[in-house]
Amino acid sequence: MFGLEVINPGMLTLIQDPGRFGVAHLGLSSGGPSDFHAFCWANKLLGNTPASASLEIMMGNASFRALVNVTLSLTGADMQASVDGKPQPNWRAFELKQGQTLQLGFARAGLRAYLAVAGGIQAPDFLGSQSTVMRNGLGGLPPAGEECGIGNKIQAKDKIPVSVKCRRAVLHSTPERYIPDYADSLTVDVVPSYQFDTIPASSTEQFFQSEYEVTQQSDRMGIRLAGEPVQSGLKGIVSEGIAPGAIQIPADGQPIILMNDRQTLGGYPKLGCVTRLHQSKLAQAKPGTQIRFQRANIDKTASDWMAFLQFFQALLKPLCFYCALFVHLFRSSRRLPPRGSKHGEIIVYPEKIFCG
Repeated sequence: MFGLEVINPGMLTLIQDPGRFGVAHLGLSSGGPSDFHAFCWANKLLGNTPASASLEIMMGNASFRALVNVTLSLTGADMQASVDGKPQPNWRAFELKQGQTLQLGFARAGLRAYLAVAGGIQAPDFLGSQSTVMRNGLGGLPPAGEECGIGNKIQAKDKIPVSVKCRRAVLHSTPERYIPDYADSLTVDVVPSYQFDTIPASSTEQFFQSEYEVTQQSDRMGIRLAGEPVQSGLKGIVSEGIAPGAIQIPADGQPIILMNDRQTLGGYPKLGCVTRLHQSKLAQAKPGTQIRFQRANIDKTASDWMAFLQFFQALLKPLCFYCALFVHLFRSSRRLPPRGSKHGEIIVYPEKIFCG
């Protein structure tokens, strides 16, 4: 069943679910939502299974017409949404009646919004995921005559397939304490790792003391920064696997934070990884946003991430597994940050709170 027709897709609208796992050995990126926090809330508001697909809308200026009565939720960047000209608050679930139009303006705060539909978007799976990765030619809506998407972004006149089981929203709105403030400056937590110990201490200290600006060259593959160059002292390394949030130091010393659509291998030195929860903060950073970095404590980082997954009903078993494996390997190494390190401000999910 088709639930929405795309009138205007905006700059970039993609179908995303939590991602495509276990395919890095094939050279394929995981994809998935850039802002995992906003994505999860979009599904939670509707009572969807946490792995349901939704639309990731960058910058806004998009519009959709309801082909049937549908229940939607909108989270993430404030895009001044309206239904038939009437303002529609963000971080809420709402009804869109057949024939009504949802209009999104340009993002006023933040960069990406998530539009979910009750029952989830029903695009074809490929390798276990609907997620669109344009650079791999995977996911999205299939062109005419094709069974699977080929990495195509959402276009005008596309019709979005939804579940035939129409449900009402489970929650009306996201509690205020879980709604982020998309500020023009961020402090981001970093777990020192990879080649951190081989980079001169003076360079790493300079990195943590400096302020960097998000550049126009940033995208779903990586966030390019401009600021004080980091001198790694390494001309290159043997190519190795790249984790989400890895901070790569190319020859010019300008850091690149690798995100969902990153390449799977890389030969530039890396001084650490942005924590999983703080990657969602970065996903909403527009060009010009000022960023500072601080060392993260691995125990607190792991605890916060697992509490987040528990809150959303253990969103994906692979995510829980990889988190546990990462903590085990990291603790067994000699790169554990000193206890008592300061932590960045993040939204903390209490371990005893579950969906229900």
